[in-house]
Amino acid sequence: MAAPARRGPNERLAAPPALRDLYSRLPETYHLQPWELQHVLFSLGYTDDLADEAEIAAAVEVPRADWPQLGRPAA
Repeated sequence: MAAPARRGPNERLAAPPALRDLYSRLPETYHLQPWELQHVLFSLGYTDDLADEAEIAAAVEVPRADWPQLGRPAA
């Protein structure tokens, strides 16, 4: 698994694309809470500092809405 591209200190996390990438690489992270995703995104190098939890909570809805197209079996 290739590491995500590092961002400079003034660049903000592009949360929906980062979460979509995270979910495609590690599908087990799909059900994590925003505070857990905050740590995972930082630990895996998606951001150089902890992203705002509220930003992650709002951004979680975008890739989760796309999830059926990303390979999750239909219910």
